[in-house]
Amino acid sequence: MAALPAPRTPDPMDAPVMRWGILAPGGIARLFCTALRQGTRQEIVAVGSRSLDRAKAFADEFGAASAYGSYAELVNDPQVDIVYVASPHSEHHQQARLALEAGKPVLVEKAFTRNAAEAEDLVELAKAKKLLLVEAMWARFLPHYDVVGQALADGLIGEVTTVFADHGQPLYPDGPARLASPELAGGALLDLGVYPVSFADFVLGPFTSITAVGALTDLGVDSQEAITVTNAAGAHGVLHASMLGTTPGTASICGTGGRLDLGGPFYGPTWVRLHDRNGGLVDEHVQVAGAGHAGLRYQAAEAARCLAAGRTESELFPLDATVRVMAAMDEIRAQLGVRYPGE
Repeated sequence: MAALPAPRTPDPMDAPVMRWGILAPGGIARLFCTALRQGTRQEIVAVGSRSLDRAKAFADEFGAASAYGSYAELVNDPQVDIVYVASPHSEHHQQARLALEAGKPVLVEKAFTRNAAEAEDLVELAKAKKLLLVEAMWARFLPHYDVVGQALADGLIGEVTTVFADHGQPLYPDGPARLASPELAGGALLDLGVYPVSFADFVLGPFTSITAVGALTDLGVDSQEAITVTNAAGAHGVLHASMLGTTPGTASICGTGGRLDLGGPFYGPTWVRLHDRNGGLVDEHVQVAGAGHAGLRYQAAEAARCLAAGRTESELFPLDATVRVMAAMDEIRAQLGVRYPGE
């Protein structure tokens, strides 16, 4: 049995330098900007918030020259090459559209939008304006995902039969208020379940069937869900997400000739182990560089490379995959009975 391939992921420090505007300076934006400062040559030049004081404080923290008390001012700053949208899911569509209409390429935090219709609208606008648009699903740009992708393409584990992926964190009822709010597109699925669903799409491609069961909070958002999917070849995905407690967060891809295991959390920098069909360990890849949220630098580097090359989407995570994932989560929410106000 062959060994695991080496990752082909370029060093984020080598990516072309772009000037970033940060839209909505919250927790994920802080992690993103920290990763940029520590592991890339990217420049953070402007910050936009509904609160000018908040924008100024964040700009001071990360050395940005400009701070704005409105998103419109941020996206119209001529010094900004690309906008990173880091607001709650409920705001992604409107704010990414604002940036695109201003002629700015956009990196939008996952989940990309509330639903597939909003995602399709952004994709159509970006294509019409010939602007780069990328979902910030950081896992898809990490080196260990490239290892997995090559291993599958090379047939190292034979024909894929089953994918397992899980993601649970203790984020309810004592976590961020947005996760409990239907108005902010809260719940486990868009925040946590998007990782297993996107991973299954990465491995299996389009789903031909989806079945979901779960539990809802008293406000009507999902607290956890168990999901099964299939693809056209008949391979299965067994997926789980929960905001009620910590789960293993691991993933496995099983095939007729072997198995790939990803350590928890599978969606962050971690190890990949190749097993033969009897379960014996054959090889291991360990991603050390960019551990933890420092791995967010890879998505920024990919966006910068795409922008410098004149691309309108990333080959590592094409826009049709983003829309497919959103459509799958629409179906999951429909089966669970979760609907967001204003949809």
